[in-house]
Amino acid sequence: MTKEKVLEALSNVQEPDLGKDLVTLNMVKDIEIEGNYVTFTVVLTTPACPMKDMIKNACVNAIKLLVNKEATVNVKFTSNTTTKRTDAGAILPKVKNIIAVVSGKGGVGKSTVAANLALALSEGGAKVGLMDADIYGPSVPIMFGVRGERPIMMDVEGKGMIIPLEKFGIKLMSIGLLVDEKNAVVWRGPMASSAIKQFVTDVYWDELDYLVVDMPPGTGDIHLTLMQTVPVTGAVIVTTPQDVALADAKKGIAMFGQAQMNVPIIGLVENMSYFVPAELPDNKYYIFGKEGGKRLADEYDIPFLGQIPLVQSIREGGDQGVPIMMSDDMVTRKAFEDFAAFVVRSISMRNANISAEKIAETV
Repeated sequence: MTKEKVLEALSNVQEPDLGKDLVTLNMVKDIEIEGNYVTFTVVLTTPACPMKDMIKNACVNAIKLLVNKEATVNVKFTSNTTTKRTDAGAILPKVKNIIAVVSGKGGVGKSTVAANLALALSEGGAKVGLMDADIYGPSVPIMFGVRGERPIMMDVEGKGMIIPLEKFGIKLMSIGLLVDEKNAVVWRGPMASSAIKQFVTDVYWDELDYLVVDMPPGTGDIHLTLMQTVPVTGAVIVTTPQDVALADAKKGIAMFGQAQMNVPIIGLVENMSYFVPAELPDNKYYIFGKEGGKRLADEYDIPFLGQIPLVQSIREGGDQGVPIMMSDDMVTRKAFEDFAAFVVRSISMRNANISAEKIAETV
């Protein structure tokens, strides 16, 4: 066995999403050979890569078939999360990808989806932050069990910065961590927009692979402010299956096509898709209608990112401060894991194929 023969064999292994082989993509590093033993490292586009096992099996098979059938193959993985950001030194310079989670209306479970998406990405090994941009109805303190806690200030390169709280391995920031939850945030639009700018410029997020932003429902000042302040990689639209929610989701989709906010849509996820009783886990009841989100995604030709069931444990987890991704409910966890896998794949493909200026154009 030689390094040249190993590379030649691995040039037959394609990265499933990017459509090119691992060698062409320069994803194979540190080949070491000793007798029949070969080890090398594959550099993934994200630590949360859902195709890891598939790539590993393909590498092992390629070497055994094309180089040495007696080979013992050790495939290691590392990652270099892709980004299309070219504005190093600008706002959030160490954050590689910013994901806005949005909905056309309230009550569709947008915050639940954002929280569990962040946790699923983190579980895959990524560095993740969650920014609660819903100034008027912050949910993060309750959902993560940090009510009453306050972030601290720290001097960072001569500037006073807010240090996000950390819980379950992700960084958290919310207006609910800065004001008493018994007091309503009664602010005009410019004040709310100013607070969002501070969450971006005055919070020390440090290095992140993904910053998930839980946006307020609807379309308005805060959306415009965020999209024009930071280079958003893309938006995830959350809806429920019924027609009323779908009509509002259409407005959310249309918002991202506006000239002043031309942000790519990563895809649409349908929450509360069907009800599964705990005592009848194989039964699905389509309380809010069936596959409305999938039809909407098809209508607008945007990726459909999956269906999240309506399960009592999701609601209980959010209320108790332990999101479902931190529970042992494997069925529901898998729904969020599959959804997160679609998101990271979509981002990696977008970062690989779309020119930098198209990632998030703002006016």
